[in-house]
Amino acid sequence: MRERLTRVLSRAPLHVAVIGICLIWLMPSVGLLMSSFRPRNDVLASGWWTVFQHPFDFTQYTLENYANVITAQGMGRAFLNSLYITIPSTIIPIMVAAFAAYAFAWMDFPGRQSLFAIVVGLLVVPLQMTLIPILRVYNQLGLAGTFLGIWLAHTGYGLPFAVYLLRNFFGALPRDLFESAFLDGASHPTAFFRLALPLSVPALASLAIFQFLWVWNDLLVALIYLGGTERVAPLTLKLSSLVNSLGQNWHLLTAAAFVSMALPLAIFFSLQRYFVRGILAGAVKG
Repeated sequence: MRERLTRVLSRAPLHVAVIGICLIWLMPSVGLLMSSFRPRNDVLASGWWTVFQHPFDFTQYTLENYANVITAQGMGRAFLNSLYITIPSTIIPIMVAAFAAYAFAWMDFPGRQSLFAIVVGLLVVPLQMTLIPILRVYNQLGLAGTFLGIWLAHTGYGLPFAVYLLRNFFGALPRDLFESAFLDGASHPTAFFRLALPLSVPALASLAIFQFLWVWNDLLVALIYLGGTERVAPLTLKLSSLVNSLGQNWHLLTAAAFVSMALPLAIFFSLQRYFVRGILAGAVKG
């Protein structure tokens, strides 16, 4: 009993530090959530922390902000546009990255290491440096303001990280398994579709979560390449337009933030077990 108490007390500072970090990390989200249920006048007059002065006074809460966001004109179309943008922009880079990662991991060809080093080096290139040159090319090709253009943009921006992540995962797969398959007459396409892909479902799911969240929450890339076109504007562009040039209606963004978070949260929790397995994959070998 004494040893157990000593062990608990010795870990108490660590637990306190972890709890403190979690509280600090959650504080902005809690404030955003509280503000999303407060009336406009209350949001403008006082901070969200004032709700704790009368925690059981439910008259200070309202669903008006959510009703205004959901019933805003064109919001349904913007939600569908976000799906049209996000789903292909998640599937295409994962498909391309899977082929490239397998080639870098299991195929011998001239310049393999140099090409992989170039791909890894693209991770440090700021995205903002490419916006204007690519937009000029898009204007010449007629891709600006189209779904195809935004799909290609997100594919290009997501490929370096996707190739890097999948290549490391493919390279950690048992070599004996692939050598046995090649000795039995399997080709590289067979090894890729029958061995590499089925064994890499956790890594693919983790990458899908990262890519989906990044594309769904993107505002800058959509604003540059779509130009605010109503026909193809995603949810992020539509929500940002709720605030006018004079700064009015900004209180609606608190509710809009949680409306836009609904689908990403559902995707994350549905793929959570694959996500954890993908993150831990390759950490230990047995």
